[in-house]
Amino acid sequence: MTLNIGHIEYANCTPIFSALAANFDCSGYRFLGGVPSRLNAMLREGALDLSPSSSFEYAEAHDQYCLFPELSISSLGQVKSVLLFSRVPIEELDGCRIGLSAESDTSVNLLKVLLAKKHGFSNSYERTSLSLPEVLERFPAALLIGDAALKGVDAGIYRSYDLGELWREFTGLPFVFALWIVRRDSALVKHDELAALGRDLIAAKNIACASYPEIAATCREREWLSVSDLVDYWNTISYDLTPAHLEGVRCFFQYAFEMGLIPTLPVIRFFGEEC
Repeated sequence: MTLNIGHIEYANCTPIFSALAANFDCSGYRFLGGVPSRLNAMLREGALDLSPSSSFEYAEAHDQYCLFPELSISSLGQVKSVLLFSRVPIEELDGCRIGLSAESDTSVNLLKVLLAKKHGFSNSYERTSLSLPEVLERFPAALLIGDAALKGVDAGIYRSYDLGELWREFTGLPFVFALWIVRRDSALVKHDELAALGRDLIAAKNIACASYPEIAATCREREWLSVSDLVDYWNTISYDLTPAHLEGVRCFFQYAFEMGLIPTLPVIRFFGEEC
């Protein structure tokens, strides 16, 4: 049976998907691309069997999902591609209305947690798809993620705050932006196919982490980032899911629950255990 797999079309996913395609039989896979918010919706609707999707998506609908072990897209501090750009110092943002990326769910809610819990601020927010210069004409600060955030740094005319770094300062924990989320109904119907993919993904992760320069030399991001910049970026990302990562996940979920961003505290279920 064919597996429908979400493919986040950001540079942070390029190593895993490149290594998977180059080293494993993908004839039974259908890759469907999109930004995180779109893939979250497709996963929820059943158009995907699994996807590297927002950890916040898991929190909102955890009864429908389980997780592949050992895999995530995380930061151990600075992440470089989840940035709050601001015309003023972050200390002056209390009470301000802030523009939010329309492409993200986890990062949007991470920003809300950080401003409320770390800084004690009360803010309002508005989703927008405007470019960085346009959004900062309307708002004092704006959140960008993925490739747009990486490109925004090149402008060099705004203050920028790395949300992975702010989380680490606040909690001392990794921050898990995306988990490899599997639909529980798919796990029942396509168990063997998913088990094989899970093994291949862990192997692809290990291959990718040992071959960043080779992947960087031929990937599409070379149109706007150098090989050294790509390797440096990928080296800031953690693709693992260790007990410390899971502690970070649970900490984020606890804060989100306390703020009323999610209705219940999620149960962490792994594929092959309760799934």
